[in-house]
Amino acid sequence: MITKQPVILNEPLLTPKTEGIKYAGSKLKILPYIIKILSELDDVKNILDGFSGSTRVSQSFAQLGYNITSSDIAVWSEVFATCYLKSKRKDRYYQEILDHLNNLKSYDGWYTAHYGAELQGTKQPFQAKNTRKLDSIREEIEKLGLQWVDKCLILTSLIYALDSVDSTLGHYVSYLAKWSPRSHKDLYLKLPKRFVHKGKHKIIRGDIFDTVAKSEFDFVYFDPPYGSNNEKMPPSRVRYASYYHIWTTIIQHDKPDVFGKVNRREDSRDLVAASVFEEFRKDADGKFMAMNALRKLIKKTKAHYILLSYSSGGRATKQELSDIISESGKLLKVVEIDYKKNVMANMRWTNDWINSDGKYKEYLFLMEK
Repeated sequence: MITKQPVILNEPLLTPKTEGIKYAGSKLKILPYIIKILSELDDVKNILDGFSGSTRVSQSFAQLGYNITSSDIAVWSEVFATCYLKSKRKDRYYQEILDHLNNLKSYDGWYTAHYGAELQGTKQPFQAKNTRKLDSIREEIEKLGLQWVDKCLILTSLIYALDSVDSTLGHYVSYLAKWSPRSHKDLYLKLPKRFVHKGKHKIIRGDIFDTVAKSEFDFVYFDPPYGSNNEKMPPSRVRYASYYHIWTTIIQHDKPDVFGKVNRREDSRDLVAASVFEEFRKDADGKFMAMNALRKLIKKTKAHYILLSYSSGGRATKQELSDIISESGKLLKVVEIDYKKNVMANMRWTNDWINSDGKYKEYLFLMEK
């Protein structure tokens, strides 16, 4: 049997304020627990946020004074990280640019043709009044000739503005049949809420295996984009390249060829853009390829501590996770998070899968290499 020692969080843990898009992989709720685990470790200065996504974890760690390497394969993650970890100009400089963009004349362009609809039109993620603004704003950003760091802040503002007026469930592989209440609002760019930080930060867009091969860290946080353990679920439904294809297009502004009912980018097709960590196939030994990738990643990562996020809905079995950890280091702690009860329970590793009650929960595995 599993022994649980619940820790009721009656008082909120000190968690820095962060910003981010509606994101299927967001760690907003889990951040207090991650920070609590980190705070109990000694001699940690240099941290890798290995699958940074919306960068909420990177933002938090930076505010706490650590040196952060924020790494992800998505261009929109790179843009968010650059906005918060690298932009140095005063708010006034950026606000003048945002004021200019907010006052541009709207018009029908590429974005309206592909992602905008009138109130009585077909299902799309945005109302046409807002994609017309997007068309004018995005073209103007290119004309301004901004430096990359400054451009990242402006693009972050634009994506947040669009995220606040969309008509989706938070991703872009399907759209709501009826307009969401927020979609009736007018698109308006606001200044991202940056913070003071003194750490030495790096931002890397690329393959995570390349990232861990080149550097050593005191602490690494991995939140890989794993697929569902539901064998009937189409793999395209859990792949982030397809979930957030619109953000890629807006940042690159390449007006790509699109396909399907939701006008996905051609390069977001499953066979082109799939992450090995989302791989749904098994190898010749009957093991999920995604788990082999996770084993390889942890083995090759040069760090004192590794904190791994995983959910009970992922593909990993108890034995696979046990093997991965024991092969590369020592398991220090397993934490089960129950959001509804506001409980963090320390777990002892056993031969039973920790989600034996059948409920969907989140787990944090802390290991020492």
